[in-house]
Amino acid sequence: MPAKRSDRSIDKHPNETVKLLLERSSCRDFLDKRIPPDILQVVLEAGVHAPTAGNLQPYSIIRIENTETKQKFAKMCEQNFIGRAPVLLLFCLDLHRNERWAGLEVAPYTATSSFRHFWVSFQDTIICAQNICTAADSVGLGSVYIGTVIDMPAKIQTMLRLPKGVFPVVLVCLGYPKKRHPPRSKLGVDAVVHLERYHEIEDKELLDAFNKKYEGQKLPVAEKRLETILKVCRKVRGEEFAEKCASRIRANGHINIAQYYFGLHYRADLMPKGNDKYLKIMEESGFNWFKKYRPFSEVPRKRRK
Repeated sequence: MPAKRSDRSIDKHPNETVKLLLERSSCRDFLDKRIPPDILQVVLEAGVHAPTAGNLQPYSIIRIENTETKQKFAKMCEQNFIGRAPVLLLFCLDLHRNERWAGLEVAPYTATSSFRHFWVSFQDTIICAQNICTAADSVGLGSVYIGTVIDMPAKIQTMLRLPKGVFPVVLVCLGYPKKRHPPRSKLGVDAVVHLERYHEIEDKELLDAFNKKYEGQKLPVAEKRLETILKVCRKVRGEEFAEKCASRIRANGHINIAQYYFGLHYRADLMPKGNDKYLKIMEESGFNWFKKYRPFSEVPRKRRK
């Protein structure tokens, strides 16, 4: 049930919903406590009632409570707490179900070859996931998104027997939190919201916004870290840029957060790697969004199936 909050706790917010959204934080440390079936059902109902283009609901959720399967995900994603979450929810883009429905009703169907369908289906899947996370917070649960499932889609498809037309998008861990953590600082409305058209803010204003968000956060300069960042810089922007980065680090006496994120954590030289592999996996999964569509009437007769 929802955690009790004193009336005083909502004084600075107009209502409980806004308070919930502004004070939420990701949970990575769960109590060894089962989620009651009726509570989980309500949370899942909130997900399937999320907005969806054309009301087509092109997604499926794989609910995982088996200990062995959870441990497999923990190992694959290299995050041990995943195995300790009472429930895992894998959100999948699913055009397979609608394709079956169209076939049973003798209706034409090309969504697996349509980039437009991919675009809105991906959105719908994430909107469903966020509805569930918000509903989970409202009944006293905690949640966290695990995006690294994108690194092993083929393994997940095999492990969970996902048919063609179904593709894993994101994993969510659910459970009762051991402790509620304060929300992390975010960029403010002034930096993110643009009135009527996109407005470029001044460099100083932009840096001030990020400095406020990451106030006090910096990484000590260690030889291995420095070597890695400069290696990434050389690969991505060349030797001159690497020297510029090294000069900034020496002048600051630390590695700043942007350098940490894009030079060490989400490495700029590694993140684009595998694009071709992902396209191939998607094609093998039954999706041809990035190829020119050929109607059945234009396919040579001998190749028709």
